[in-house]
Amino acid sequence: MASQGSAGNVISAICNVFFPGLGQLVQGRLMAALVFAIVCVGGYALWWMVVPAIIAGIFHLWAIIDAATYRDNG
Repeated sequence: MASQGSAGNVISAICNVFFPGLGQLVQGRLMAALVFAIVCVGGYALWWMVVPAIIAGIFHLWAIIDAATYRDNG
């Protein structure tokens, strides 16, 4: 993946808008993708409890920002 702000990061951030963790998966970061997907999907599934849904929303935004600002140090 190229540097921060590259087209790849923008595409990854857009992928995260539709499904949390998909952008990290596009970037090749499997563990981050799994964490974001599990927390967000689980939290949204428990929407009627309110607090898990709020936490899921925060994680969803975090996933988008994380994908947009990711720098590959390898």
